[in-house]
Amino acid sequence: MTILTDPFFDSLGTSILDTVEAETLPPGCYTDEEFYRFEKEALFYREWLCVGRVEWLAQPGDYFTTTHANEPLVIAMDRAGAIQAMSSVCQHRAMLVAEGKGNARGFTCPYHHWSYDLDGTLIGAPAMGRTCNFDKRQHSLPRLKVETWHGFIFVNFDLEAASLAPRLAGIEPVVANYDFASLRGPEPAAHEFAWNWKVQFENNNDGYHANRLHKGLHDYIPSSLASFPSVPEGTAGYYRLNGSTHANASFNPTGKALFPVFPALSEEEQNRLLFVNLPPSLSLVVLNDVVIYLIMDARSANTHGLTFGSLYLPEAMEAPDFEEKRRLNDEYTSHIVAQDLHVDLLVQQGLNSRFAPRGRYSWQEDAQRQFNLWLVERYRAEWDRRRGPAAPVSRIQRAS
Repeated sequence: MTILTDPFFDSLGTSILDTVEAETLPPGCYTDEEFYRFEKEALFYREWLCVGRVEWLAQPGDYFTTTHANEPLVIAMDRAGAIQAMSSVCQHRAMLVAEGKGNARGFTCPYHHWSYDLDGTLIGAPAMGRTCNFDKRQHSLPRLKVETWHGFIFVNFDLEAASLAPRLAGIEPVVANYDFASLRGPEPAAHEFAWNWKVQFENNNDGYHANRLHKGLHDYIPSSLASFPSVPEGTAGYYRLNGSTHANASFNPTGKALFPVFPALSEEEQNRLLFVNLPPSLSLVVLNDVVIYLIMDARSANTHGLTFGSLYLPEAMEAPDFEEKRRLNDEYTSHIVAQDLHVDLLVQQGLNSRFAPRGRYSWQEDAQRQFNLWLVERYRAEWDRRRGPAAPVSRIQRAS
């Protein structure tokens, strides 16, 4: 039986009330495969999706591959130095034309040797001269829209999508002094996890559990010092702040930054952490000496891919003690991450239960309500598109 009904979408209205009145999204949003397919149309084929960092493409011909919502993609720098994003599915028999990463003059399908330029243009199709009405110009790799934001590369399947940067103007003041674009980092780790992408996204942004699940590990960043500034309507993301009990707090045995602190930070910024959220794909944990980034790739209702990396000042990476300091940070945070991964898995199991609730929020979970606002607006829009312009107005639309 389908959950995609008017009453279901009407019920989402209670998830975007004020935090102290709201309740969580229905469990089916996290577990139902039909709803995941609905999300592809509502979110992943319409919104800007992070795929990586600009510095991963250092010179013409550099490329890397990735996926979003089960779509294989190749991201490349063309000969003019522009970043191109395209499907990596050969337009002959659907073989992938690229794997992994590297540097290439173009992409050649290993199956039948159709060849494509770095922008996806089909330039070679062996033995197709006898094929009726075959025009190479009509068989190039499908291209995606591309933008960069502070060193992160974003793509969009919707070629008519509004530009990303203007929709993030409301976040610019809070990120400006970190200069993400100038930071660099080692190669990130890639994982696949057995829970819904929203479970991961919510955990990254949940200050409520910090002094509870992680008790004793970073009590100097207490849940009680969390705050949730509002952003202008139409902003393509949101953020939260969390004060610290001492300056330049960090996740390591000392509790303080081990690497050089970002030089432009104000005193106020040095006494807090910043969490920037650009759903449905990018979440940033911003400390004062390192930025942790998580790129999420929804693969089914119950699985997602995660690219997990970190960024530092270039001079920090050049220092002879960089690897030792990084090891101290990584070993310490591994305990925190292990706790998060364990609860994420158990939450997904709980969401699949017949007893899964629509729970209530603490004020320290306002980031979850902000996430709900972003989601429900897009869920409603897609449902209205499916019902068509002659569909009756739902109760929740009348109420708003």
